[in-house]
Amino acid sequence: MARRAARRWLPWLGLALLPLAVPPAAAPGGCPSACYCVATPELVQCRYERLQEPPRELPAAVHNLSIAGSNLSVLRRAAFAARPLRQLRLLRLRHDNIQAIEDMALQGLPALRTLDLSHNPLASVAAGAFGGAPLLRTLQLNQALLAAPLEEQLALALGNLSLRRLELAGNGLRALPAALLPAGLEELDLRNNSLQRLGAGELRSLEAPGLRKLRVSLGANPLRCDCALRPLLAWLRGGAGAAGRVPDARNLRCAAPPALRGAALLRLRPEGLSCAGEPGEPGELETASYVFFGVVLALIGVVFLMVLYLNRRGIKRWLHNLREACRDQMEGYHYRYEQDADPRRASAAGPAGL
Repeated sequence: MARRAARRWLPWLGLALLPLAVPPAAAPGGCPSACYCVATPELVQCRYERLQEPPRELPAAVHNLSIAGSNLSVLRRAAFAARPLRQLRLLRLRHDNIQAIEDMALQGLPALRTLDLSHNPLASVAAGAFGGAPLLRTLQLNQALLAAPLEEQLALALGNLSLRRLELAGNGLRALPAALLPAGLEELDLRNNSLQRLGAGELRSLEAPGLRKLRVSLGANPLRCDCALRPLLAWLRGGAGAAGRVPDARNLRCAAPPALRGAALLRLRPEGLSCAGEPGEPGELETASYVFFGVVLALIGVVFLMVLYLNRRGIKRWLHNLREACRDQMEGYHYRYEQDADPRRASAAGPAGL
């Protein structure tokens, strides 16, 4: 009887324990376990959780998503499409060790307008990496292009976007990335790079029909204030419109040459920006010519001293003969003086004169 009763209750006991064996699903609109929500589920932040991929249980109503300090490594195709986030507008992926972005990695984010990939060692960006975000207007790549040259890859990836703001600060850029400037771009952040000048060709690219409203930030760049910087200075002084296109123009400072270090660029005159070999302040070439002239004079002096040393006996003999000749001449003068001063000759000459 006891066995029959146990068999009768065993199925019901299994059904009772089944909820404990299956983990509960994330509640709709709730926060992921590795993240926390600020104020409402519309703002989700996941920080320093060492995630290998974006969390899948994100609230569908999230507007701002921030993932920082993780190890995403590769943003794969449809990385955020496990649960479409149709209202997501801001996505920050900073310090996540992202090295590669595959095609359609942003699929499922139709409303995304701002993407921040700063402080990631990007090494590969597919041509269709941003294809799933047709409304993307702001792309932040600050300190994200230091691992590999990505200008060609990014130019293809940005070709189909209508960006309004592009941030490339702190990437060690030595020239204006003209290939990364799509038509319609309004703001370009190039601060804290390695730009020493902007040449005439680079400035002409900023005057393209689709970039005439572009504002460029150039602060904290090591500008070399020589003749090669004259086109930029003339462009900045070309009118109020040109100066307004560089919001931090008044803060631009010279890093070289040493004579102009720390000088405000807009306070300089074009003729004060000289290069080697030009009239005005001595350049490096003129200084080198002075050094060469000094070396030649030193060599001539050394040769003269060597000649004197090798002919020292002849010079000594010549000096001895010169001294003897001078002595004989002086003795002749002395003898004539004695003769003229002798009183006997004077008394003898007196009667003869009478």
